[in-house]
Amino acid sequence: MEIRNKKAYYNYFILKEIEAGIELVGTEIKSIRKGSANIKDSYIRIKDNEVFLINTYIEKYEQGNNFNHNPTRERKLLLHKKEIKKLYEEVKTEGVTLIPLKIYLKNNHAKVLIGVAKGKKLYDKRESIKKRDIERENR
Repeated sequence: MEIRNKKAYYNYFILKEIEAGIELVGTEIKSIRKGSANIKDSYIRIKDNEVFLINTYIEKYEQGNNFNHNPTRERKLLLHKKEIKKLYEEVKTEGVTLIPLKIYLKNNHAKVLIGVAKGKKLYDKRESIKKRDIERENR
């Protein structure tokens, strides 16, 4: 199962992509396998040399009873120290941010594809709409 952030490619120029693991509790992985998650309004923050996925909605698992999780809690991302330092240096640049592009399963582990992104201006968004329309007409 793959959960995509389609708005990310519309709102941002993706400069670089990095794969990271997610620290999850038991019922969260079951909800992700079912496809019950949303990363549309999510972002990634670095604090105290750790990387966190914030505002990601992972639905409560219906058979989870009292072991269920908070749907929008902060989730730690698993990266090496060198990768975290490199991301921090890139984010210090003005206008650059970290956003999740997709959550997917790889060898039974949940992974996040992190995008180092720079925000698009309104005229850039209009241009990408034009390109998409031209490609659609050429098919």
